[in-house]
Amino acid sequence: MRRKLKSSLVLLGLVIIILVMAACAKEEPQTKVELTISAAASLTDALNDIQKKYEEKNPNVKLNFNFGASGALQQQIEQGAPADLFLSAAAKNLKALVDKQLIDTDKQTNLLSNELVVVVPADSGIALATENDLTKAEVKHLAIGIPESVPAGNYAKESLTKTKLWDSLQAKSVQGKDVRQVLQYVETGNADAGFVYKTDALTSDKVKIAFNVDPATYTAIQYPIGIVKATKHSKEAEDFYAYLQSQGALDVFVKYGFSVPAK
Repeated sequence: MRRKLKSSLVLLGLVIIILVMAACAKEEPQTKVELTISAAASLTDALNDIQKKYEEKNPNVKLNFNFGASGALQQQIEQGAPADLFLSAAAKNLKALVDKQLIDTDKQTNLLSNELVVVVPADSGIALATENDLTKAEVKHLAIGIPESVPAGNYAKESLTKTKLWDSLQAKSVQGKDVRQVLQYVETGNADAGFVYKTDALTSDKVKIAFNVDPATYTAIQYPIGIVKATKHSKEAEDFYAYLQSQGALDVFVKYGFSVPAK
């Protein structure tokens, strides 16, 4: 009888230990995977919107965005800065990483397209209809992204060079470290006009679009995305890469003024 009782107590003890361990396991939070996404500054609002939706559906993933000029982000990745994905505002910056075998050819695609516009402060009375009007005396300061590192600035330089205005506008140009700084210059009145993407112009009620830059004067604006080979979270990076190409994510980008290129 005593043996049976002792055996029962031992068995009961084991059951209790198993139940306690199971309860503790349930209480332990699932380890979060943090993804670092280096993305062009012009994607800031759209990606912040997408972040909320994605993290709600994927509570084990935390998205950390590193926004900046595509050329600067490219250099950071080349120098070994941590990044799981790269979203560029120019095909050349992502291609450079593919060429250096830092991004696989089969893990990159063209995601979006955009347009180049010239904006002026919302209360501006200056009449601008074409790039030729930027030579007017009323335009004392013209904001442009640094062409060497800011794709929007490079597109602007390309267009102004083609229209033979680049050299004559140098004296009044003010350069920004990324397209959002260019927008800020115009918003604050520190520039009378500036070259930004259509999507940036739509985010601000402090500026208005003076005119769309003739698309025939600059290279088509593409936003390619790629998975960085050095990622330590391949599955999660590939999942987010796929999600950004889903209809739900593309709808958000379109809401912010981007276009989806035909595949």
